[in-house]
This record gives sequence, C-alpha cells and structure tokens, in this order.
Amino acid sequence: MELEKLRQSGLLVYRILEKLKGMVVEGITTQDLEDAAEKMIADAGAKPAFKGYYSQSSGTKFPYVLCTSVNEEVVHGMPSGRRKLKAGDIVSIDTGVLLNGYYGDSAVTVAVGEVNDSVKRLLKVTEESLELAIDRVRAGNRLFDICGTVEKHVVSNGFSIVREFVGHGIGTSLHEEPQIPNYVDRRGENPRLKQGMVLAIEPMVNAGRADTKVLPDRWTAVAKDGSYSAHFEHMVAVTDNGPWVLSRP
Repeated sequence: MELEKLRQSGLLVYRILEKLKGMVVEGITTQDLEDAAEKMIADAGAKPAFKGYYSQSSGTKFPYVLCTSVNEEVVHGMPSGRRKLKAGDIVSIDTGVLLNGYYGDSAVTVAVGEVNDSVKRLLKVTEESLELAIDRVRAGNRLFDICGTVEKHVVSNGFSIVREFVGHGIGTSLHEEPQIPNYVDRRGENPRLKQGMVLAIEPMVNAGRADTKVLPDRWTAVAKDGSYSAHFEHMVAVTDNGPWVLSRP
C-alpha cells in the first residue's frame, strides 16, 4: 500500500517533468517553468515538496517548487523571470511533491536547442550512470553497489562526481536514511538493501572538476571551474522482482 502511494507521487512528478521538458525552448524563462509546475501540483491536489523546505546549512527556506539549474549550476538553482534560456544551454529541472502523505522526487537535465558533442556526452553518461545504478537496486545487494556503479561509469568516461550532494531514502519524509553518495564513501554506512526500501538515486556530474561552491543566495551550488553540470534522478523501490522505478510509467 505504501509503495502504491509513493508510486502515485512519483508518477505526478514524472508528468510534471515531461510537460516541462516539452516547454524547454530558446527564450523561455525558468520562471515560466516554475509557474507551469506550480499549477500542475495544485491541480493534482498535491503540495510542493521544495517550496518552504528549510535548510540548516543555508538557514533559509527554499522559495520555489522547482530547482532550475542552468549550465554550471549543479543543484538548487532558483527560477527567475530574468533567466532566459538560450540555445546551447542545459537546464536541470528537479522537483518534488507531497501527495496523500507520501513524497515524490525526480530530476532531469534538458538541452536547449543544439548543444555540442561534449555536452551531449555529459548528459548521456550521467543518465547512463543512473540506469546502471538502478539495476543494482536488488535485495541483498549493498548500498555501495549503487554508489560504486555510478562512480565507476562517470569517472571512466572522464567526468567528475559531485561529492557535497547525495541521494537519499524517501517516503513520508522527503529525505530519509540512507544517504546515497554517487561514490563509495568508506567512512559511511553500507547497509544491505531490503525489500520495501525506496531510494532516490541522483547522480550529479561535472564536465570539469568536482569542486562546487554555493552562491550568495545560499542555495545555488555551482561548479567552481564554471564547467557544465548534469543531474538525473529517479526514485526506485527494492522489490522481490528487482528494481521498480516509481517515478516513470
């Protein structure tokens, strides 16, 4: 029953992201995306998971339903009516909802018009690393099987894993245990995966160096060297039949 409710939340996030992906064209603003998402969440009778979310590290509440992170912005980029997307940009769109007491959370990175081959490769490798990690979401495997799979694929393709931000468990809270780094952190916990666990796996990958910094708005994290960054996320349940991706049909 719980998984079914999480499934409904995940599918709502999927529908929102599909609509927004279709809106990403040259000249649209990130506020346009925000407005469309806010309406879809309200129309579905859900609440936004991010708007009003309090961060201890920033000491502030996040003011939007979407994170829209453009180019070198890694995560937590803020929508703006002044931020017009242009050809050659990439934009990571991350959103979450609370529906019937359960959270949904997913992210996608979209190219604006034509992007060069190196940017296409960044998006492809990041998304591939997520799919490979999803395949490791099986009862009896360990958390490091997921983390190491992302790390190996990304690093072997010449890209960098962002270390300051990680995936997480999800359920009746947006962020639950365990934390899911996109690399093997030997100091961290390495629990066995058990049936019924739901994990939000989210590789964040930089084209250049891994180092990030947070802008003065206290939220937007950027690649320190200005290189492009990609971010994909799905919520995945551990079942008897292997991984069940709750955030896509």
